[in-house]
Amino acid sequence: MKDKIYRQILGEIDALGGLVFLVIDPPNQEPKVAGQIAKAAQKAGVNAICIGGSVGAQGAILDTTILSVKENCALPVILFPGNIASISRYADALYFMSMLNSTDPYYITGAQIASAGPIKSLGIEVIPTSYIVVEPGRAVGWVGRAQMIPRNLPYLAGITALAGQYLGSKFVILESGGGAESPVPPEMISYAKKLIEVPLIVAGGVRDEKFAYQTIRAGADIIHVGTAAEETNNDVSLVEKTLSRMVASVQKAGKEKLKK
Repeated sequence: MKDKIYRQILGEIDALGGLVFLVIDPPNQEPKVAGQIAKAAQKAGVNAICIGGSVGAQGAILDTTILSVKENCALPVILFPGNIASISRYADALYFMSMLNSTDPYYITGAQIASAGPIKSLGIEVIPTSYIVVEPGRAVGWVGRAQMIPRNLPYLAGITALAGQYLGSKFVILESGGGAESPVPPEMISYAKKLIEVPLIVAGGVRDEKFAYQTIRAGADIIHVGTAAEETNNDVSLVEKTLSRMVASVQKAGKEKLKK
């Protein structure tokens, strides 16, 4: 079915009000461990696994990691590509991202043109996605040469997100950068969500259940969780406990949001 994964995500957002996607960056753990972490994530109630990163998530390690994840859990696997090499035939779907506030045309349209043919030949489900980098940006801001959105200017994030929707994106991601101290501010999330009608994803800095709750309650539909799991030093039991707390907070915020 066309758009199978996207439609599944929309249905879960409608039912739950907020979702948690675990981000696995292949260079940060062995593929076998990635599979064990994915299994723990499914037990914790995570809704999907995103695989990728700013650098290094490509080639054999990307394929092997995805296969290990799929052997250990039944969650959708979505590619979160950092470059044109971050594509694998084994994924279920792919964020086809344009970094709207990059100063380098390569990250706005160049990489997309270069990768479109191979993606079509592999038959991966494509989810057009606007990618917007907010301060501090960290590695992704540096690699993508982003003119980062200042954290105290919600309006800029909002109109950039709206432009992304008007250009045809089905998702909008507000990204603070992996390992950021905190996620996009609640005021910025709320402003952007009031302007757009497509799902809003917040990535970077969602380090604990408090941030998870605040982010969904402010209006985000999905959070990406990566560093919070990585900081367990691949202790699978601790990963499950950490993610279970995050999921519980997101589900609470989602229910409250749906009642409004």
